Amino acid sequence: MIVVGGGHAGIEAALAASRLGCRVALVTFERAGIGRMSCNPAIGGVAKGQIVREIDALGGAMGRLIDATGIQFRMLNTSKGAAVISPRAQADKAAYQRAAQAMVEDAGLTIVEGEAVDLLTQSPGCRVLSSESTDFDTEHETPDTRHAVAGVRLADGREIRAPRVVLTTGTFLGGLLHYGEDKIVGGRAGEKAAMGLSGRLRELGFRLGRLKTGTPPRLDGNTIDWTKVEEQKGDDPPQPFSFLTGQVTQPQLSCFITRTNERTHQVIADNLARSPLYSGQIVGVGPRYCPSIEDKIKRFADKTSHHIFLEPEGRDTSEVYPNGISTSMPREVQDALVRTIAGLEDARIVRYGYAVEYDFVPPTQVDATLQTKLVAGLYLAGQINGTTGYEEAAAQGLMAGLNAALTLANKAAVVLRRDQAYIGVLIDDLTTRGTEEPYRMFTSLAEYRLRLRSDNADRRLTPMGDLLGCIDDARRARFAAKTADIARAEALLRQSRWNGKSAWDQLRSPQLAWDEVLARVPDLRQLDAEAQFTVQHDARYAGYMEREDIEAARLNELESLRLPADLDLSEVGHLRKEAREKLGRVRPRTLGQASRIPGIGPADLLVLRTLLRARG
Repeated sequence: MIVVGGGHAGIEAALAASRLGCRVALVTFERAGIGRMSCNPAIGGVAKGQIVREIDALGGAMGRLIDATGIQFRMLNTSKGAAVISPRAQADKAAYQRAAQAMVEDAGLTIVEGEAVDLLTQSPGCRVLSSESTDFDTEHETPDTRHAVAGVRLADGREIRAPRVVLTTGTFLGGLLHYGEDKIVGGRAGEKAAMGLSGRLRELGFRLGRLKTGTPPRLDGNTIDWTKVEEQKGDDPPQPFSFLTGQVTQPQLSCFITRTNERTHQVIADNLARSPLYSGQIVGVGPRYCPSIEDKIKRFADKTSHHIFLEPEGRDTSEVYPNGISTSMPREVQDALVRTIAGLEDARIVRYGYAVEYDFVPPTQVDATLQTKLVAGLYLAGQINGTTGYEEAAAQGLMAGLNAALTLANKAAVVLRRDQAYIGVLIDDLTTRGTEEPYRMFTSLAEYRLRLRSDNADRRLTPMGDLLGCIDDARRARFAAKTADIARAEALLRQSRWNGKSAWDQLRSPQLAWDEVLARVPDLRQLDAEAQFTVQHDARYAGYMEREDIEAARLNELESLRLPADLDLSEVGHLRKEAREKLGRVRPRTLGQASRIPGIGPADLLVLRTLLRARG
């Protein structure tokens, strides 16, 4: 198979396919760009941290890479409920990039430097496995009348042929950089854009849209007055991402906090007409939850200050990432606004911020395996599907790589359910509802977030990874040991009684502290700390999770009702016109997916149920 793009999605796709025995060619502009962190050099965050642990539980790379190269680790929301506790780490971006490249090299992938400008296809009628299932021991084959992908053509005329292609083009697809009034063709600063593939995708019948993202200027840390900013230390001890990492041993660095002020906002307001966001120069839709500083002062005009997090970009560089002032203002305006901020009065900008517009494929044009509906064997992953963030991209890359490899081996592709993983929520949202703006994962988007905690990602997904063949002996042994610890901890809690109730039942009360439980059941101290955390929260939320189990069972009943692949939903009688149009566009694979399409109501689902019953 061929993976186009060496970012976070491309790395996970290529490595996943390689783990399943595929020969993989990774096509990238330059080998040195593989794993580059083009925006904030950080991994994780609320919901995003859960995604990284899910990637790791299925054998992916991102968790191990950040554990090896992180410079500050923090567990977020520890004072809140377990469902929103999320790991985050600042990375040494150069070290992360080197580690990612080493991992790719060690996997034996064929790395091809060049620009993919065309997709090679072959005529319809080829044998393609296109259905999805969560049953790993059965095959689902349907006749396929689509064109099938056959490889890629590079700008220099070389052709690489393979029956599976995964496109992970990031912000490079038709990329255009904006620095105030200046426009530069590129996927990120100093790098060219991929200009050929957009036209080819349109020729094949795909609809394309335009999105926008941005990045702040980078500052020289030697010119920052650190006495005027607030220090923010990491956790001690730091908690790793990967279930394989025993402990994080490298020393941590501090981050710092400062704030914008009324003078900052005035500089921006005075120059707003020069912002490409407000001059009409940018047509792409930007991320709602990661707005530029121009957007912030416009949308939140009542606020006189916004936080800025000064985050080091590595151990061996003085560059600092000022998280919170993403901007595409002209360069001289960036200089002026930075110098209004406490601690940054004399700060020197070493790289200016910019906005980047790029093409994406509205994701209702891919199915739940991330295979496109128009071209068999072609998979899309990452920002090409309308997402934002390294973590969301890596998750899609992992699933696209796994599914492309599984179907090559004549096995059923895998689709994660919404009650199994945030990855399942992410892909279902994209393929069912689509997106008109850069999609970012939040815990609030998951109906079953109590069961989708960061601590139990391995229990949810590693057995599945074992069945798929994508985990190794070390992970299998580590998982078995942790599972045994959890079972022993639960047995101890159920056996230990005081006040007429078991410790397990008493933990449902928030008044009972875990330290008191440890004092009464000292044998628990001998068990793995993560196993203790998991069993504690299993006990505390047992009642809520039982209710979630009932709801999940109802969802899974609908998911078990598969809609025939040869059923043209746009022609089904007794459905409203709106329902026919939406069902025909999304082409849901199950009644459950159909129920989540905006505008599909109970009466429409009843028609589909009746149709399924009539067809036996």
